[in-house]
Amino acid sequence: MSDEAVTVLGIDIGGTKMAAAIVSADGRLVREDRIPTPAGDADQVFAALSELIDRVRDDATPAAVGIGSAGPLDQEYGLVSPVNIGGWRNFPLVDRVRDLVGGVPVRLGVDGHCFALGEFWTGAGRSVDNLLGIVVSTGVGAGLVLDGKPLLGQSGNAAHLGHMVVDLDGEACACGSYGCVETYASGPRMVARAKRRGWRSGEVVDAAVLSADAAAGDEIALAVFDDGAQALAAGIVATAVTVDLTTVVIGGGVAKAGAVLFDPVQRWVKRFAQLPFVAELTVVPAQLPNAGLIGAARLGWDALKPAGLATAGQSDSSPRPGARSGNDPRFGQPTTVDASG
Repeated sequence: MSDEAVTVLGIDIGGTKMAAAIVSADGRLVREDRIPTPAGDADQVFAALSELIDRVRDDATPAAVGIGSAGPLDQEYGLVSPVNIGGWRNFPLVDRVRDLVGGVPVRLGVDGHCFALGEFWTGAGRSVDNLLGIVVSTGVGAGLVLDGKPLLGQSGNAAHLGHMVVDLDGEACACGSYGCVETYASGPRMVARAKRRGWRSGEVVDAAVLSADAAAGDEIALAVFDDGAQALAAGIVATAVTVDLTTVVIGGGVAKAGAVLFDPVQRWVKRFAQLPFVAELTVVPAQLPNAGLIGAARLGWDALKPAGLATAGQSDSSPRPGARSGNDPRFGQPTTVDASG
């Protein structure tokens, strides 16, 4: 088989949907499919994922698999316990997927890490070395790429921004804590808060309806989005002052609200980011509709390298699409891209 014909399987698992794709070496999705994340016990959820994987693989034989999953997870043992997938607690996802696809290398990462890595590789972050990627959807996930390498952390759960506490007297979170970013900024929690304030009471609605009403000027919807944006901005600035970066990429279903979300996020970021080294903190929308899948596939590609990103934290020498060095006018500062990703 020629190098051009080699592909990997990327898998993206979240509380709302599960997606899989066959991905080429340049980040192109050869074939993709997705399904709603089912309810049920551990085996029922995995059975649905197995059917999805088989359908996407078809006659392809991927050389490796990269998985992005909602967390938390245990990267050393390949276990996942997604907050928003109640059927999986210490579920041996890596072993089960490896058995299914025939013993090829399988690498696991938090879905937020994969989102950030995907946007870094071929999306909105391909011109910078450092970025914070955030997914705002059923939950709030995040990932960091620093000096061209994903920051995974000791257990693989670094940059879990959605469960950063931003309100000491805040609402209870699904993680067991209180006042987390996710309790204010996730789609379902924003909808629930709006309903408690009298918005569309008795109707079955989702965050897309809430964002449409906010765009139309509904005061409750706008106030709830502002609350969510404030929580996000607090998490963004806290992360930025911790690791010293200026580029933030936001994607996910709730981010499709556009200006309804991004305008208040940028306003609150400007209010919170007072230290000089984060004064130019820039928040931009994701460019890829499937960054999590692409980032997960990148983990698979790096599993095939002796010292890839997923195995030893090293970057390769192949350029990212659109990567460049020198001054990046979008961010107002010099950037030197090491052609990693």
